[in-house]
Amino acid sequence: MNLWWILFVFDGLLFAFVALTVVYLLVFSIASLFGHKPELLASKHINRFIVLIPSYQNDNSILQTVNSVLGQTYAQRMFDVVVISDHQSELTNMKLAQLPITLLTPNFKNSSKAKSLQYAVMNLPQFKIYDAVVVLDAGNVVLPEFLEQVNNAYEMSGTKAMQVHRLSKNRDTTAARLDAIFEEINTSIFRSGHMAMGLSAGLNGSGIVLDFQWFKNNVMKLKPTLGEDKELESLLMRDSIFVDFFDNIHVYDEKTSNFKDFNKQRGRWIFTQLHSLMSNIRYLPSALFHKKYDHADKILQWMLVPRTILVGIIAIMGIVMPFIYFTLVIKWWVAAALMLLAFSFATPDYLVDEHWDRDFLSAPLILIWGFINIFAAGKKEAEHRVSAAGKLLQNGKDTIQHRFKGRLPQKL
Repeated sequence: MNLWWILFVFDGLLFAFVALTVVYLLVFSIASLFGHKPELLASKHINRFIVLIPSYQNDNSILQTVNSVLGQTYAQRMFDVVVISDHQSELTNMKLAQLPITLLTPNFKNSSKAKSLQYAVMNLPQFKIYDAVVVLDAGNVVLPEFLEQVNNAYEMSGTKAMQVHRLSKNRDTTAARLDAIFEEINTSIFRSGHMAMGLSAGLNGSGIVLDFQWFKNNVMKLKPTLGEDKELESLLMRDSIFVDFFDNIHVYDEKTSNFKDFNKQRGRWIFTQLHSLMSNIRYLPSALFHKKYDHADKILQWMLVPRTILVGIIAIMGIVMPFIYFTLVIKWWVAAALMLLAFSFATPDYLVDEHWDRDFLSAPLILIWGFINIFAAGKKEAEHRVSAAGKLLQNGKDTIQHRFKGRLPQKL
């Protein structure tokens, strides 16, 4: 009897978390169908941009990215390109050095995107004045009119933060096609859907445009974690800065081509979400009390079940529960139907091609690696923090021994 009671309680609590996530996804996926795409009107004011491109071991793609940025129709004197080349080959750096860009070559022991962005800001000439910063990833490609569109949108928006639409530039493998599908689903729900509901859009890692002074004042607050975009989101929300989204400005992103990298990526994202929740949950009462609904919504997002785990839980419960207690499985089947409905609303028509059925059947392959990589990413982050703490301790010991040389024992 006690065993049945435990089963009912466990099933009910687990379903409550899953149902909240499914309803959230369904509401915003439906809202995305009614999203408005404003026409970009030419602006008379020309902003000065700095384009930051952190590049960690991206020898194969960084040159293509830089050349696409340099090929802008925007006035050349009104933007600068800075590449932060971290652990790239000397040949790649030699090729980059020949281009009209600023090349920075840090050699971090523990590399991260946050460190690269901070390094770039610390090494900018003091006399350089910019209106906004554009953050791209190595592997991104932009069209010649990209900065013109960004300038027009930035003037039209009137906000200090923008996210543009990332699209896949390669869909040659099953993993790349699934990556493109899942990213477009996230774009529909967390950007288009939120904008349609009057809420702030989510950042997407690259294709980010921020007020330069705000970025300069806040980038040093970033920690070397796995989710710099989530930290930026939190800082923007705490400052009550609305993030606008422009669906018709495109950045083409290189997708992972194999399932090993695809699954590792999902594992890192799941850990990032958990880390973001633990770091920001304390702000939820204040956000609600001060009616900062964008901030409260962002924290609520991080409380939801990650999509990889969501699909896994619903699939497992939908298969196993009929053999335990049949009536309990009905609600799981309903949740599965609503989840698929939300995903179908959020998937653009152009992605439903001749590969769709076969690719979608491959989706369950991400589940096992997804769960494993939660711990892999967590272990990597923990090792990084322990290493940093050990280095700080050693620096402290060296400083003390230097200052009190001869007055301390040899062993400290």
